Amino acid sequence: MVALRYAGLDDTDSEDELPPGWEERTTKDGWVYYANHTEEKTQWEHPKTGKRKRVAGDLPYGWEQETDENGQVFFVDHINKRTTYLDPRLAFTVDDNPTKPTTRQRYDGSTTAMEILQGRDFTGKVVVVTGANSGIHKAKVEAMTLDLALLRSVQHFAEAFKAKNVPLHVLVCNAAAFALSWSLTKDGLETIFQVNHLGHFYLVQLLQDVLCRSAPARVIVVSSESHRFTDINDSLGTLDFSRLSPSKSDYWAMLAYNRSKLCNILFSNELHRRLSPRGVTSNAVHPGNMMYSNIHRGWWVYTLLFTLARPFTKSMVSDCLVGGSHF
Repeated sequence: MVALRYAGLDDTDSEDELPPGWEERTTKDGWVYYANHTEEKTQWEHPKTGKRKRVAGDLPYGWEQETDENGQVFFVDHINKRTTYLDPRLAFTVDDNPTKPTTRQRYDGSTTAMEILQGRDFTGKVVVVTGANSGIHKAKVEAMTLDLALLRSVQHFAEAFKAKNVPLHVLVCNAAAFALSWSLTKDGLETIFQVNHLGHFYLVQLLQDVLCRSAPARVIVVSSESHRFTDINDSLGTLDFSRLSPSKSDYWAMLAYNRSKLCNILFSNELHRRLSPRGVTSNAVHPGNMMYSNIHRGWWVYTLLFTLARPFTKSMVSDCLVGGSHF
């Protein structure tokens, strides 16, 4: 195979020769998978033999495995001073039993969206992503106006979507505001709280009937690990609503963001409790360090903090939704 020759290895097993347009790759933990460039799909099974494989043994002397900023594994040959995305052990793979590895074994902080979605068919699925701007591959995409800082706009969006008479299989509450100076929306609420939480809360309520009719369906709320660094209770442990939409004198942008993300978590948990019996699941997720987005560029201090934290967190660059129809 060309790929193995490039890595300095020879393929001596004709049974394992890949059809034209296919490529053999490995995951970080050594699982072999196959990329079909013609159909833009990946799969665990060899396209000819149907076997699953793992690489065997350690890397050759002088080789080292690394992960790039997109979470893709590459290999460094220190002796010949070169890098390649081809695992030098691909010539020495072993057959594995047909049982898929568990989710805990397969996915971790370096896993890319393409690795997670390989083998899954989103054809015909309708997905709404708020704040979507890039990273969506091979999909029919339609943009619709939605201003989460204006509840009337949220209502108009829901009405326009329902008028299309299409199902809704996935709703991703992704849009967010960060590091803003204090301001009130036209609805009289603090902007970060309304954009990050209340606007999405209202959107889900308006589309709840469509989600239930489309079951199995899911809601994904993009929250943040920063939700851990705040609370919305007073000193007596009672819910303090004034903390959700604070006055200018009590406002701190980072704290407002953290509280909105805590609201995301609480909302997602309760939504799952109420709708999961009807076939609609809800999960809150931490997207990682969004180094390449505009969310943190309102103040240079935040940019510095994101830069310093980046080596210790997963980037959101490679995390995207693939397939289906998106609005």
